[in-house]
Amino acid sequence: MITPPALAPFLRKFHKERRSEKLSKPALETLAIIAYKQPLTKFEIELLRSVNVDGVITNLIEKSLIRISGRKNAPGRPCVFGTTKVFLEHFCLK
Repeated sequence: MITPPALAPFLRKFHKERRSEKLSKPALETLAIIAYKQPLTKFEIELLRSVNVDGVITNLIEKSLIRISGRKNAPGRPCVFGTTKVFLEHFCLK
């Protein structure tokens, strides 16, 4: 299928919008914890969920749903996580 070059930007944008991936249950649980108790560290999330969340955190950061919002004044200066504007838009929140 061939389209006029003038339509290429529109088609690229449309293609990206349709390719939304669903979040897994562990990702949704982690995201809910972060949204409710933000800012909090990976260790605090793991205490609440009782499982390792390294992969889930990485996945959520790649999808721009959470971000590192700073560092905690504790030994080791762990990163604290919070939600992003993309998170609010994804779940239609203001």
